[in-house]
Amino acid sequence: MRIARVSTSGGVTTVRVGDDGSFIPIDDPYAAFAEGKEPRDAAEPVDGEFAAPCSPTVVVGIAQNGPGHASPVQAWLKSPRTVTGPGVTVRLRRDAGQTVAEAEVAVVIGRDTTGLTAENAHEYVLGITAVNDLSSPDRAAVDPRNFESKSGEGYTPLGPWIDTALPLDADLPMALLADGATRAETSAGRLPMTPRECLAYVAGWTTLGPGDVVMMGAPHSQAPVHPGETVEVVIGDLRLSTPTS
Repeated sequence: MRIARVSTSGGVTTVRVGDDGSFIPIDDPYAAFAEGKEPRDAAEPVDGEFAAPCSPTVVVGIAQNGPGHASPVQAWLKSPRTVTGPGVTVRLRRDAGQTVAEAEVAVVIGRDTTGLTAENAHEYVLGITAVNDLSSPDRAAVDPRNFESKSGEGYTPLGPWIDTALPLDADLPMALLADGATRAETSAGRLPMTPRECLAYVAGWTTLGPGDVVMMGAPHSQAPVHPGETVEVVIGDLRLSTPTS
């Protein structure tokens, strides 16, 4: 199932995306997940525009999980207030050096992660979406904790939907494009540490809950971007487009 949130005339509604692209409102997908069911249709199709597919309380970024980084896994927190939906223009900071876009797999948690291990991690995952982890890496020279480099307004575009059918272990093709030109191309199989290992690490330190997001790292899937470019993150069949200014 492709689960999304859309902005309608009546507010933000949780929907499934039909094969024809229609938006069909559904019951709470997290409550259904906790019961081991798929959410039921709740109303007739609606018109709307994609919003971020979830509203996380916690956004975790996995560190030490890209080129030149060695194990063990580490993580950092990114403000959930930086999350934005597809198609929303993000103003890149002019006071923080170069901006880098990172095409990453984002895992959306389906239920309380108490008891999560690498072996059973899939039992806690609602699905996978795409994320553009925008960064200002020049700030790391004076802020090794990643706060300044990751805190730009709108610096976590997410979406367009959560794909509940994608296996956690899938070697998904990954690409980063700017104005239609490929800047980076790789796959999730090049992550030094697997999503299962990363989730087990995070859950070993803090409890995540429904709608929380873990960004898995950029395995050769990042590149500098410039104001005015439209950046696309491609994760399998997921395409997340972000205009910049």
